[in-house]
Amino acid sequence: MVPQTEQYLGELRCKAVHGPSQVELITDAPTDNYGRGESFSPTDLVVTALVTCKLTTMALFAHHDNVKLDGTKACAEKHMSTDPPRRIVRIVVRVDCPRGIPRAYREKLEYVARTCPVAKSLHPDIVLDVTFIYPD
Repeated sequence: MVPQTEQYLGELRCKAVHGPSQVELITDAPTDNYGRGESFSPTDLVVTALVTCKLTTMALFAHHDNVKLDGTKACAEKHMSTDPPRRIVRIVVRVDCPRGIPRAYREKLEYVARTCPVAKSLHPDIVLDVTFIYPD
């Protein structure tokens, strides 16, 4: 268990503190929901958690096989519902892998990414559109 604390600061802004490291994170409501939009929104952090979990899980898996993933990048888009209740309906992720990942290894690596703990924790109604790009 990793303790954390959260505090509402007012004006639709919150502060979270990671217990062990004391690193602080600020969230803002997005501008289309009356916030300042000066930081990640809570739903942005869902996407951040998903993508960084995919990258971390891939790296852990690859490490055991001496496959280097240094330089792997990802970009993501969050799509919100247009009908109530407000919710994430789709997350689009593009993972740009570095050169040198063997073709025979890619399917296993993608499986690990698609089944990372955060992906398995999201509601099944959220569409996860994940693409992996390998330079050849």
